[in-house]
Amino acid sequence: MLASELIDPMIPALKPTDTVGQALDWMQEHRVGQLAIVDQGQYKGLVNEDLLMDVPDDTHQLSEVMRLFEHLSVHENQHLYELLSLITEHRLQVLAVVNDEQEFVGTVSANELLKQFAQLLGVQEAGAILILSINERDYSMAEISRLVESNNVRIISSYFAGAAYGMPDKSRLTLKLNRKDITPVVATLERFGYTIEAAFANTPIETIDQGRLDLLLRYLDS
Repeated sequence: MLASELIDPMIPALKPTDTVGQALDWMQEHRVGQLAIVDQGQYKGLVNEDLLMDVPDDTHQLSEVMRLFEHLSVHENQHLYELLSLITEHRLQVLAVVNDEQEFVGTVSANELLKQFAQLLGVQEAGAILILSINERDYSMAEISRLVESNNVRIISSYFAGAAYGMPDKSRLTLKLNRKDITPVVATLERFGYTIEAAFANTPIETIDQGRLDLLLRYLDS
């Protein structure tokens, strides 16, 4: 999913001639901490609520406090994953979307990004979660998929977290499956030498002890 598909048409853009007070009012109304500044269609930057709160006179026009603007934007063809990286790195609530000419296209909210990411991962779909501890050199998604699907179970989404430096056996593969009862899947994977670090499902799994279930709950809460 691209940035252009995630734009929220309800989030307004500010003009340089708007006052600090107007900007703060719009931020409060739309419950966001930043808004884009646009001048005759050209993107000029993001203005931050916290910084505007420090301006002593809220009748000042935004053009008078240009030094407070953060000139961060994303291209309309950038992928959802890239947008998430920027949102988290810069702790933003919105991202301005521009085209090749730096013309303002619209605004993407962090809430919408997270919602779309959750849908992409299948978070809202019923099913079990498996976390495999795996050596990177043994990692083969094709083989793991074949073993899972041999039990008539489908992988909804997966996430691979590489091992930390010096810890080759600590890579993790998280699988979201479309079934709650995954006892056969666990048995198959373990029979082929895979280590199930944690498992979670609404239906009890006989081959996974309570310690592993507790581990998953801590993992999800972290």
